[in-house]
Amino acid sequence: MTNQAVIESLVRQALRSAMSGDASGAAGGGSQPPGWVDGKPNLRVSISARHCHLTDEHVEMLFGKGAVLEPEKPLYQDGFYAAAQTVMVVGPRRRMLPNVRVLGPTRSHSQVELALTDSISLGIDAPTRHSGDIEGTPGCVLVGPAGTVQLDRGVIRAARHVHMNHHDCRYYGVENGDLMQLTVKNPGCSVTFDDLLVRADEAAKLEVHIDTDEGNACNLDKAEAVVLKKQDADCKCHG
Repeated sequence: MTNQAVIESLVRQALRSAMSGDASGAAGGGSQPPGWVDGKPNLRVSISARHCHLTDEHVEMLFGKGAVLEPEKPLYQDGFYAAAQTVMVVGPRRRMLPNVRVLGPTRSHSQVELALTDSISLGIDAPTRHSGDIEGTPGCVLVGPAGTVQLDRGVIRAARHVHMNHHDCRYYGVENGDLMQLTVKNPGCSVTFDDLLVRADEAAKLEVHIDTDEGNACNLDKAEAVVLKKQDADCKCHG
């Protein structure tokens, strides 16, 4: 066998092995991508209630010197958790929301994520932003058992989004930064949400995040079906 023939033979073997691995995953055997069940993505739609993210410095300011976040409940995305600690969020004219959950791990910037109803209650005009995009946003005061923190910025209404790994992206034909559409089906009350931002990460599991107002509007707890698809490029809707 010539060198070229040997190379071609090795390439064919590698391709067959790769295709076989993909097939076994699709059939439910072997290793599957994160969050997949029986060879397919397992779509989860979650309501993201009001919460905040803190820096290490702010954790100590709010909960005492040497304090760290104490994981209480793991979230669906591996490595993330609801902490045991909560804070009070105070807006203008001393309007407040008590017991706002802190999520971990800590971040490089503190941030408060609210639903529209929450922001109205606090008297804060919170813009709809994607997580981490806090430039030019309003601030608030955070109150903990050991002290307070004045945030000059960081209060947002979190834009709806979908976490995906790269296998999920290929399945739905999307890439990081694309927009998708979610339909929540209920008898006589089906709701479609446009403009779900794709946030792709190798370790992510397929999960849509909507806020409390959106979850109530579509009666998510009683949903009979949820459908996720790539949004048409010419869609101008903002549901």
